[in-house]
Amino acid sequence: MKLSDMFSTLAENARNFEQRATEWQSEMTSRNEDMMAGARKWQETALQRQEEVNKQVRTYFEDAGENVRSQWQTMQTAWEDQFQQMREKGEEMRASALKSGHFPDWAEAYAAQMVAFAQKMQDEAANAIAAATEARGSSGSGGSKTKKG
Repeated sequence: MKLSDMFSTLAENARNFEQRATEWQSEMTSRNEDMMAGARKWQETALQRQEEVNKQVRTYFEDAGENVRSQWQTMQTAWEDQFQQMREKGEEMRASALKSGHFPDWAEAYAAQMVAFAQKMQDEAANAIAAATEARGSSGSGGSKTKKG
């Protein structure tokens, strides 16, 4: 192979690489924008659902007896403790990912896992609300003031 052919081939390969790198960057930027838009939309929807749930919880508490409130507080404290443990474990994993140089991949996977977890919790909340609604409907009282909780 002639030296001029080798330079020509190297130049062509460099142009191809630059073109591919530009395409990859554009694709990654587009995918990142789509992911961010999806995350923003999910967050807006989650906030709306949370507001609805908070309203329902306040209504239930107004009708609930002292025993139910006490049980709820115990459950809430346990959940908060578990959530704190998850956050601490996440911080340990984040530090490890930063040290290993795999932070972007880890952060993306962590975000996906947290969204999936939040959706499971929302499903659990929806099931609990449905069960409460069904129980209230079958009791015929529409409230729990006369019941012992």
